[in-house]
Amino acid sequence: MDSREVDAGLRKTMYEEMVLIRKFEEKLIELSQEKDKLVGMQILANGQEAVAVGIVKALKPDDVIVSNHRSHGHLLAKGANPKYLMAEIMGKATGVNKGKSGTLHMAVPEVNALMTTTIVGGGPPLAVGAAFAQQYRGESNITVVFFGDGAAAEGSVHEAMNLSNLWKLPVLFVCENNCWAGAQSLSEHCAVGDIAARAVGYGMPGELVDGNDVAKVYTLAKKMVMGCRNGQGPALIEAKTYRMRGHGEHDHQHYVDKKELEEWSRLCPIKRLRNNMLSEGLVSEAQLQTIGRQVEARVDEAAKFGTESPYPLPEEALEDVWVEDFTMQQVAQ
Repeated sequence: MDSREVDAGLRKTMYEEMVLIRKFEEKLIELSQEKDKLVGMQILANGQEAVAVGIVKALKPDDVIVSNHRSHGHLLAKGANPKYLMAEIMGKATGVNKGKSGTLHMAVPEVNALMTTTIVGGGPPLAVGAAFAQQYRGESNITVVFFGDGAAAEGSVHEAMNLSNLWKLPVLFVCENNCWAGAQSLSEHCAVGDIAARAVGYGMPGELVDGNDVAKVYTLAKKMVMGCRNGQGPALIEAKTYRMRGHGEHDHQHYVDKKELEEWSRLCPIKRLRNNMLSEGLVSEAQLQTIGRQVEARVDEAAKFGTESPYPLPEEALEDVWVEDFTMQQVAQ
């Protein structure tokens, strides 16, 4: 698939969204080094932006996503407001979950980002439940679940894929193979070369894609999403990319060969799309610089909003943590 086959306007939009994700997380890196700015462990997806944007751009607004601990890019691509996302990461009351989720457990229901989970392999079974609900209600929407190469070894992922095809559920499994599971390289924890090859064992289509080429990710996602939406059951995409930072900002990647980082840096998805658009004359350097400044202003505004927002009140701790039984309410009345 040649990137030129994807509409020029769409490529510009995808570029801007990838830049937003990158600069948003670069701001988190900056804030994580300041005392009392952020709470919790910051787990970033620097270098993986094309997967989030390419997949989500192939979806409809009512489609559901389920994310994992490396979720900021997925949520921003799905349309989450950077201000409220930043406030949540800071644990503030104005955050998407009123400061109760922090960086690792966010949900943004208004954009159908149903849930995130830090349990490795925990997302796919939840996505199967969401897809079952869509099928049961006769909806045309689908569910997409993002998980890493490390999670692909979990039994829960096997169970989710097996059950989803037994019931022909509208769920797209997206494995972001970033070559590392914590501090373990892919060769140390994966017995097969390509995780996409496992789809055969579940009787579903599975394909590999260059996860640093947003146009290729988008094109494959469009095809796979169409099959899920048309009642053909689940599918698996393995997007090969690279984690450019440590597992979290506490991890300085001493176990990673610096030459390997340099090689993958040259394959940066943002640089690749930028250079392609410049070579085709779709944008100018001045236009790209304008996009960069506009995105930086949005991110700075989000950081300012989060910093100035209040923390939740102690008496709010037990609010929003359960749904009362409607039947019991009726009996009480």
